Amino acid sequence: MNKFMEVLENILLPIADKLNNNKYLTALRDGFMVSLPLIIFGSIFVVLANLPFLDKLIGEEAFATYQTALGPASAATLSIMGLFVIIGIGYKLTEQYGLEAIYGGAAALASFLILTPQVLEGVAGVIPTVSLGAQGMFLGIITAFVSAELYRFFTQKNWTIKMPPGVPDAVSKSFSALIPITLTLSLFLIIRIIFSYTPFETIQNFIYTIIQQPLTTLGSGLPATIVAVLLIQVFWFFGLHGQIIVNSVFDPIWYTLNDENLQAFQAGLELPNVVTKQFIDTFLVGMGGTGMTLAVIILIFMIGRSRQLKELGKLGAPAGIFNVNEPIIFGLPIVMNPLVLIPWIIAPVVITVITYIAMSTGIVPKPAGIIVPWTTPPLISGFLATGNAWQGAVLQAFNLMVVMVIWWPFLKILDKNYYEKEKSNNK
Repeated sequence: MNKFMEVLENILLPIADKLNNNKYLTALRDGFMVSLPLIIFGSIFVVLANLPFLDKLIGEEAFATYQTALGPASAATLSIMGLFVIIGIGYKLTEQYGLEAIYGGAAALASFLILTPQVLEGVAGVIPTVSLGAQGMFLGIITAFVSAELYRFFTQKNWTIKMPPGVPDAVSKSFSALIPITLTLSLFLIIRIIFSYTPFETIQNFIYTIIQQPLTTLGSGLPATIVAVLLIQVFWFFGLHGQIIVNSVFDPIWYTLNDENLQAFQAGLELPNVVTKQFIDTFLVGMGGTGMTLAVIILIFMIGRSRQLKELGKLGAPAGIFNVNEPIIFGLPIVMNPLVLIPWIIAPVVITVITYIAMSTGIVPKPAGIIVPWTTPPLISGFLATGNAWQGAVLQAFNLMVVMVIWWPFLKILDKNYYEKEKSNNK
């Protein structure tokens, strides 16, 4: 076991260190975090707009009026979430270079809008919201990276306008950003013109066909999801925040799949995807934290005899209910503890398979695309994530029991070791 752990450590720790320190993955992660409050706001109103049985209570006509009144909340947030992510990535990447971050965010947004095709309605051009959501997500991410790098390049080359002393700071910074932004946006305009002469017509069609569609198809499958879950668990076992590391790579795919489900849910259509951001966050992480350690806390109260585990259960329970599990990860401990490696790795994989099968067969509704805050307690989160379906809560309860069964013998051994050590210390 020690040799196996040493091999894993030598392979995985350098990879994790590189991922953690990669400026692009960091900007991507932080960019999504910028958009998160807005996404959650929109998700709350999607839930409120689709309360079960409300149409029966107030009548279909009143219910339709009610949904129309709440519609702008999601339309102004979830439907155009790509815009917030683009601004966030451009801002955060520019910030890492020590430059004026707000101009990096503005340049990223403008560059994306230049590339985005418009639909003519009368004499005005209109950008469809689908281009600002899931379909435009990958183009937006790539555009944000490239525009921020171009803005940084032109700025560091000192291709800027220098204002004389005494000019207000805001004015000076604005003129300083003028040439770098002009050059950046001009290059994106040239790219748009070039693609207008290709069979794809727009770079958005090119990115969606060549990159986004294959990646989302791959990421929505069970094998890729199991690999992602395994990596999360293994990284955490070595004390690294596996969720942050893996999410940096998979979030663009999972959020895209999530948005596709949301659009279908709002339109009353069949939901296309099983694996989404909420599949991971609600039915895996959202049950006590990474590794579903709420099941471990429940087991501690059921079978724990050692004082160490009993105290740990009391300490970890309040946080675990809200999916914060650092007390368990570092207090049990799970990090670098070979006694719990097997259940720590196996349980999430088993739950991933169970959840995938339950949803793909229609036993449980697929995630509706509603972003449920990660601190929402289990059962409530499962109900909300599946579009107010009781089956989501039942699945979470069932999954917790499965995790408890997997952990039972290993926690029993750990508890016995602690108990015997406490007895010997008291003699």
